[in-house]
Amino acid sequence: MTDPLSLMLEDPRLWAAAALALLFLVMIVVVIRAANRAARLAHPLSQLGQRVQALGEGQERLAGGLHHVTEAQLQSQTAMLELVERRLAEVQGHMSESLHGTARRTAHSLGELQERLNVIDRAQENITRLSGDVLSLQDILSNKQTRGAFGEIQLNDIVSKALPTDSYTLQATLSNGRRADCLIHMPEPPGPIVIDAKFPLESYEQLQRAEKGDSRTRAAQAFRLAVRKHLRDIAGRYIIEGETADSALMFLPSEAVYAELHAHFPEVVREGFNLRVWIVSPTTCMATLNTLRAVLKDARMREQAGAIRRELALLNADVERLGTRVENLDRHFSQAARDVAEIRISADKAGQRARRLDNFDFEDGRGEKVVPMPQNS
Repeated sequence: MTDPLSLMLEDPRLWAAAALALLFLVMIVVVIRAANRAARLAHPLSQLGQRVQALGEGQERLAGGLHHVTEAQLQSQTAMLELVERRLAEVQGHMSESLHGTARRTAHSLGELQERLNVIDRAQENITRLSGDVLSLQDILSNKQTRGAFGEIQLNDIVSKALPTDSYTLQATLSNGRRADCLIHMPEPPGPIVIDAKFPLESYEQLQRAEKGDSRTRAAQAFRLAVRKHLRDIAGRYIIEGETADSALMFLPSEAVYAELHAHFPEVVREGFNLRVWIVSPTTCMATLNTLRAVLKDARMREQAGAIRRELALLNADVERLGTRVENLDRHFSQAARDVAEIRISADKAGQRARRLDNFDFEDGRGEKVVPMPQNS
């Protein structure tokens, strides 16, 4: 006998029903799980909606805040632009004033600079001319003849400024045939005095360039000999007994040479004293000539003393004659005054008589009295 349970297990419908039931159960389980999952998912979505809504509200508030911020920013930018424009206008005005002031100061400074440059240019021209003059002077002094002419010209200039033109002679020729640079016509005593210009420049320059030792000694000896030679030449040529004074002047046209001579070569100066040749520089020569001018003036005053006395005598006679003539004129004036007084008396008397005649009464031919017409005073 067949087991029913076995039959049931062998029945395909039973297996199909079981399969359907199992599928239904699986579907129910799946649906339940989906519902649970949907429930779990629905809660975050609701929260997300709330958050989206809150985010929208925040966005609206943010938009309003941004609008206010934008308006405030525009106002701030406008005020800032106005302030910047005012500041720029002020800065531009200050800059314009500063630029104008700077331009004026710059123009003034440029004008002063131009003047200074002109002064510098003129000074440069003067320096250039002076350099040329120095070179010319060096050329002049390098030659003995031109150097002698330079000393003579300087001596002539000093003498012409110190003495009257009729009291000296330039390039005067003496009885021995020597020609003196200048002869001063001094009265006796001492008589005419000769001035001769000497310039021992070469020996002096050697002395200045020489160093200490033998070279210095040799240069000093050469300078000493040169000056002594000049002194002796002047004493032998220009001191002539009975014609000139018993002394003469040696003119050194350089103060430096004169100072060197008196500072380090006193024996040469004493030798000049012994030879009666006095060494003078441009400065001491001017002082000496001023003294000679006073002597010349005194001598000329003595020469004119007789003429002055004669002129005074004539002047006294003229004064006496003038006094006599004044007295005569005074007598004439006194007589004229008396004559005028007498004439005035006579005129007064004539006037009185005329008035009396004018007051007389006359009758015309018909027996009528004629009254004299009044006269206009």
